[in-house]
Amino acid sequence: MEHYKIVLDTNVIVSALRSRRGAGHSIMSALNSGVFTICISVPLILEYEEILKLKRPVELFSEEDIEELVDFICSIGRKTLISNLWRPTLRDPDDEMVLEVAVASKADFIVTYNVKDFVQANIFNVKVITPGQFLKLIRR
Repeated sequence: MEHYKIVLDTNVIVSALRSRRGAGHSIMSALNSGVFTICISVPLILEYEEILKLKRPVELFSEEDIEELVDFICSIGRKTLISNLWRPTLRDPDDEMVLEVAVASKADFIVTYNVKDFVQANIFNVKVITPGQFLKLIRR
């Protein structure tokens, strides 16, 4: 079985918190499986924490729960130093840090629900796929 390096867009993690049935939740549940490695950077982790605290289902997750999740991601993630910035490349400035981590870490994929937001990633030979597509790939 092939081992993949991926960068998760924040929307995948938010989706995983909101539903246990979706592909995002399945990916998050497999973070420590050894089938893939999540690539991270300090700016991306700060983005995860900020957005997850804002969009968390309050009745299910406290801010402390989010901090524990982010700490877990930090503990298993492949830390990536960003030395080159290519901004602006994408329409959404918040997506730039996802692309930067993918390029710097030589990730196999950016996994996102918003594939259309990363059309320019092909300039850097970065493949962008949905969580469902990634699950199909790792379940082969």
